[in-house]
Amino acid sequence: MWFSVTVLLLAASACLPDVSASRVALHRPKRMIGGTLAPYVPWQAMIYLSETVLDGGYAGGALISDRWILTAGRNLFVRKSKSDIQGKAPLIPKVYLGIIGLPQANASTEVAVEKVVLHPHFQNYSDWDNDLALIQLKEPVVMSDKVTPIPLPERGQDLADAVGGSGVITGWGWGSTLTLATSLKHLVVPLAGNTYCRAEYGHTMPSLTPIVDDNMFCTGQTMSQENVCYGDAGGALAVTDAETGDIYAAGILSYDKCCTRDKYAVYMKISSYLPWIHSVLRGDTERSSDLRAEVMSKMHLWQS
Repeated sequence: MWFSVTVLLLAASACLPDVSASRVALHRPKRMIGGTLAPYVPWQAMIYLSETVLDGGYAGGALISDRWILTAGRNLFVRKSKSDIQGKAPLIPKVYLGIIGLPQANASTEVAVEKVVLHPHFQNYSDWDNDLALIQLKEPVVMSDKVTPIPLPERGQDLADAVGGSGVITGWGWGSTLTLATSLKHLVVPLAGNTYCRAEYGHTMPSLTPIVDDNMFCTGQTMSQENVCYGDAGGALAVTDAETGDIYAAGILSYDKCCTRDKYAVYMKISSYLPWIHSVLRGDTERSSDLRAEVMSKMHLWQS
């Protein structure tokens, strides 16, 4: 299996909260380490392979249009490491929308999947490189107060302009109990400079932590040392533009293993991947770019 029970136990011990934490924190469910129960988050999707972590578990995704969901590529495999995934096709998950807990994941909230598209350079070097996948639904979803897409970044929108230098992440991740949370939780986390992330993870092997590049960004712990944890990957970091008030998805959580062990969570920066996302949503083929260029060239030539 991807990791043995022994490894799971070791990972769990790394995620255990500090024994000096407040009594309130100690009595909170330890999935997303700390965190608060979330309301209905209309763009939140549950990407479901299994109810148990050892069989793939379930994770997050973000509804970005009426037929497309963006998630972490590693969420579509039972075994997550590059050595295990290389050469394998992603699994077709079950997808649930408009829910805040596992008990609501049933036939009435399931949406059928047409196909999944991994980023073409997924896990190019490390386990976390280009960790993105798009999931196409068979039918457009019906919009409601519980199911609504989150916009992608617009031209000129920059993380530096996010209100308070922070964003909100939601998830069903697991922590010290070795079980995934049954209720959606959320955290308001501060944005962190990539310099600090690179310093934090630069001394480790790429199979253990990301090599943070310009296509990624990081968030830190809350003031109460709350953080994301195993199983939160795939969720969107939602930020508010300070100038326009627009809410958009700035990133998709990839490295969710910080828990209380590491300071920084690492996200795929969506603005860096907009050309790929739009090409998939358009249904481009390998010839599409050349065909557009040929037609434009002909029109300019004939006009002259």
